[in-house]
Amino acid sequence: MGDILTRAGMTDCKPLATPTVVTQAVTPSTKPFNNPTRYRRIVGALKYLTITRPDLSYAVNRLCQFMHSPTNDHWWLLKCVLRYVKGTLDYGLRLSASSSSNIHVFSYSNWVGCLVDRKSTSGYAVFLGSNLISWLSRKQRTVARSSTEAEYKGLATVSAEVTWVVSLLRELGLHSGHPATLWCDNLGATYLTANPVFHARTKHVKIDYHFVRDKVAYGDFVVSFVSTKDQLVDIFTKPLPAP
Repeated sequence: MGDILTRAGMTDCKPLATPTVVTQAVTPSTKPFNNPTRYRRIVGALKYLTITRPDLSYAVNRLCQFMHSPTNDHWWLLKCVLRYVKGTLDYGLRLSASSSSNIHVFSYSNWVGCLVDRKSTSGYAVFLGSNLISWLSRKQRTVARSSTEAEYKGLATVSAEVTWVVSLLRELGLHSGHPATLWCDNLGATYLTANPVFHARTKHVKIDYHFVRDKVAYGDFVVSFVSTKDQLVDIFTKPLPAP
């Protein structure tokens, strides 16, 4: 982390409490940054840093979306992330012994969160016992016409990830045998995993998203509702204030 700050010339910068600016959206600007190679190198280094710093995932994902043509505004936002890194040099991913080997997952999608193309941002966090073992912050490839569709797309993405994790654990002889629990704070998407009759809400949802419902029907997953205030994955889908 110190090497990244040195490369950016910000070893003596003032720390920030958050990696993203809550009040300002990332939008295209007409003033291109005069050294795009420098921008790409530092963002690339931060991308590797997210391997042990999940808290940087959303901010770095946003910055990666403008690698092709960074502007002065994007460079300023990059410096905000570096100032946050400066104040959190002792942060990292903590792994500890856990009495449980059950899998539970938090999934969330910020519907039309991007002001540029109106696409949603999905995020998930996969826990093995008490340990975070896999996470994601990514903009969806298509525009969702409803919050239920956006959340269901997010569930489909994390379902594929959990299927792979379960397969790996079985190969290693470490799977507990219990179905994975997926926590979602959207009631429409939660009900949709078990109820195929929501025609008015789902006729525009592609068939491949029903991969989730098949997993629930086979008993591989249990999808449960979680209150928004207990949704851990907000940090992967939107800018959040320090508290």
